[in-house]
Amino acid sequence: MTAGEGLLPVADRAQVRRAVLRLVRADGRAFTGALLLNALAAGAGLVGPWLVGRIVDDVRGGQGAGAVDRLAPWILVCALAQLLLARWARLVGYRFGERTLARVREEYVERVLALPASVVERAGTGDLTARGTADVATIGTTLRDIGPELLVCIVQALFVLVAVFALDPLLGAFGLLGLTPIWVALRWYLRRARDGYLAEGAATSQVAEIVASTAAGARTVEAFGLRERRVAASRDALEQSRRTRFYTLFLRTVFFPAVEVTYTVPVVGVLLLGGWLHQRGAVGVGAVVAAALYLRQFTEPLDQILMRVEQLQSSSASFARVEGLAQAPRQDGTRPARDAHEDTTRPARARAKVTGTPARTPRAEAAAGSLVPAGNRIDVRGVRYAYEHGGEVLRGVDLTVRPGERLAVVGPSGAGKTTLSRLLAGIDRPGTGTVTVGGVPVAELEPELLRREVVLVTQEHHVFLGTVRDNLLIAEPEATDADLWAALAAVGADDWVRDLPDGLDTRLGAGGRSTDGSQTQQLALARVVLADPHTLILDEATALLDPTTARHTERALAAVLEGRTVIAIAHRLHTAHDADRVAVMENGRLTELGTHEDLVTADGAYAALWRTWQGDSDPRTTA
Repeated sequence: MTAGEGLLPVADRAQVRRAVLRLVRADGRAFTGALLLNALAAGAGLVGPWLVGRIVDDVRGGQGAGAVDRLAPWILVCALAQLLLARWARLVGYRFGERTLARVREEYVERVLALPASVVERAGTGDLTARGTADVATIGTTLRDIGPELLVCIVQALFVLVAVFALDPLLGAFGLLGLTPIWVALRWYLRRARDGYLAEGAATSQVAEIVASTAAGARTVEAFGLRERRVAASRDALEQSRRTRFYTLFLRTVFFPAVEVTYTVPVVGVLLLGGWLHQRGAVGVGAVVAAALYLRQFTEPLDQILMRVEQLQSSSASFARVEGLAQAPRQDGTRPARDAHEDTTRPARARAKVTGTPARTPRAEAAAGSLVPAGNRIDVRGVRYAYEHGGEVLRGVDLTVRPGERLAVVGPSGAGKTTLSRLLAGIDRPGTGTVTVGGVPVAELEPELLRREVVLVTQEHHVFLGTVRDNLLIAEPEATDADLWAALAAVGADDWVRDLPDGLDTRLGAGGRSTDGSQTQQLALARVVLADPHTLILDEATALLDPTTARHTERALAAVLEGRTVIAIAHRLHTAHDADRVAVMENGRLTELGTHEDLVTADGAYAALWRTWQGDSDPRTTA
């Protein structure tokens, strides 16, 4: 496995070979059938040149036109049989290719969904996008078109070589010797092509990443005057992409002319050697003609093979990038199982939860061998954390969050609040120190168990293609319509959903009804209500709501999640006013911790923030 810094892994040659064998075994009958049909088609194609040689010998022996009339129909029959068998073989090959491509796509989606958020963020969406679009499309072309064609050509080429050796071993050896320049050119090309195409794929990912990030942050780019810097970065990425593409083009411009020139060498060599052997009575004219025709016939499948080999290098690099996701870290620290997304422990939890009564499945039902928290208390001890290419963001944070507590984390931008929330949710692991829930490191919990323990809700939400019901059932597939309406009411979204043309069955997203930022966030919060975690982390989760709606939503959530732990990361200090305790973050450190009243009375950093928020010179007058 190889990978650049911050990039997703790329499978090595051995891993690619194992993956290909696994895919072939998954549909072994179709693959075997395609091989047999190709062998029969190749065998039928060998009969024609042999019959031509027989005709030449018979005519030279004095049989005249009778030999032609007797053998010519068989040439036609064999050509027709080869055509039908080859078409049948291609049909079987295409079906094999489509089924295999479906497996590749399914595996890709499963692996992407199993990636931790931290891995995706460091790799960048451009890399994932390029692998899921350009690379998967290249693999699809190979499986659908190149693979079947290559299979046919390889079988034909092998059968032709065997036929030449069967006619005369010396002619066969000489013809094979004439192919040596092709072998040399192929070796030269293969030693360089894979690395060249991998570099080209990485450069394409970088271009996609820069374009995607620039488009997503267009307003930020404009606001901070970063246009020239982003243009320069785009030009650098495009220049790198151009250089990698020109390199692979250079390889092709050397390889293919060398091959084309070499095609005539075996045919000319066999004719010259055959003529010399015929003069000495060592071989008949018919055998020489048949051998020359075989080698001429060999040119077409060989040409296709070499062209497909060039395409296979690109496809192999794409497959290495797609298969490389199997080596990426997973949410549970292991490779994903096919049923990793299944959860059979959650039915009936949503109905109890939306009425405010905890009905949690016992943790003893967690997967065998997994770590199971002994309680809901969250402890942060001596935590330090630094992002790549940056300084420390957290510097020795100690914090205990008691079960059922509402804790507000406040502080200026860049203080480390969001980083702390990511550690609490198990998205990132601390560099030093521990973050535990019930005595178990949060980041080591299996994904399904983690989602029942802690859920992080940020201001970045997504509406999935489908109906309102589809968007909610993601959190709890067994939820009834009554559960869904209760969850929507809990976050104040039931009124606008009822006003939709088809209610819960209204389609959202492209081709359906669009939602604004506040509605999108309300749907995300409704999913949280259905998910029923014991600890909920809100990182500016209501940032896109107007202050009145945001406060209503937060209080509605507080009522529904009564008895749960709620950690709110916010700049709106009314959230801190309503919390049981307030934690103040400054420069990566926890500097103050206590109730709103105690911190205001202490007249420290929090009091200054509260004074600024209220616009009052004496913070104690508005406490």
